Amino acid sequence: MKRRVEIGVLYSRSGNYQLVSEACRAGAMNAIAAVNANPALPIEFVPVERDPGANIERYAAGCADILDNSSARHVIGCVTSWSRKEVIPTLERAGGTLWYACPYEGFEANDHVVYMHACPNQQIVPMMAYVVPRFGANGFLLGSNYIWGWETNRVARDLIADAGGKVLGERYLPLGETEVSRLVAEIEATRPDFILNNLIGTSSYAFFRAYSELGRRDPHFRPESCPILSCNLTECELAAIAGIGDGHLSAGPYFHDPAQGGAMPASSFEAAAHASVLALAEILAVKPGAQWTDLPEMFAGRSFRSPLGDITIDPQTQHATLPVRIGRIEGTAFATVSHLRSVAPDPYLSHYDRNATFGRPGLRVIS
Repeated sequence: MKRRVEIGVLYSRSGNYQLVSEACRAGAMNAIAAVNANPALPIEFVPVERDPGANIERYAAGCADILDNSSARHVIGCVTSWSRKEVIPTLERAGGTLWYACPYEGFEANDHVVYMHACPNQQIVPMMAYVVPRFGANGFLLGSNYIWGWETNRVARDLIADAGGKVLGERYLPLGETEVSRLVAEIEATRPDFILNNLIGTSSYAFFRAYSELGRRDPHFRPESCPILSCNLTECELAAIAGIGDGHLSAGPYFHDPAQGGAMPASSFEAAAHASVLALAEILAVKPGAQWTDLPEMFAGRSFRSPLGDITIDPQTQHATLPVRIGRIEGTAFATVSHLRSVAPDPYLSHYDRNATFGRPGLRVIS
């Protein structure tokens, strides 16, 4: 007999970032089904699901409902950094753990969160290292007006300075805003080498459409000369920019191989949520009832099999070691143009080395 274990699932089924949220939920649910069908595992997961409806005020309440009214101590959930930070006080009060399966801006390590997707040294740093020598160091920064956009662009400003470039503009849109004509006009006027896109959901799709029109008018703004760079764009959103995203770049720990069909997760969001459930199942199979206080010991010296490959989780920061891939959009898939097999997490960029990333700065002749 399998031991039944309740597990929280906290993803929105609607809203501006619905495609991302549904991908994460699909990864979690598919992994729960896989665990339950695996005779080698002594547990059966019972999902306790709450839908915040993309309302930021309902995330903490949904998390509290799971932890207070079920036996679940672990929650797979949240898409935005705003929602993650909203639920942390609830997790701390109730003794729960959030398994977070989306890329984020770094500079956080909480004992009640396991970070299963990329932090800055696993996305924006390698992206800039790839782009600068090929396209140039002058960038235009875009973001949705909340934590992910602010903080990722803050890191990007420092990286651009280290690369010897300039930030030619930095603009933010409210979540869900689709009026992007002023952004495009500024980009056209400043003529950067690349655009870093930290818009999310419908705002991002609107920008891709407008930028494609700009590229038709002016060849400088085509992807082969001035690409859009993203660190949060995956296959689950490519249908929303079909025909206008080709050639632009994204960073992530996983890209789906179309040759595998539906045998593997369809995006890194799905893969990271799937990996979260599988890692938790391995832990609970060894230590029934493991809670947040047990996790550092369970992570130490251990690897977990997952769609991302065999991964480890740092016991100190609770961030995963991950592959790093840079992909170029081709229709509804990515062609990998750069691949680092295993990059240890460095959420505070305490080990960042400017020379290792961009090379030693050249000497300038002063007359």
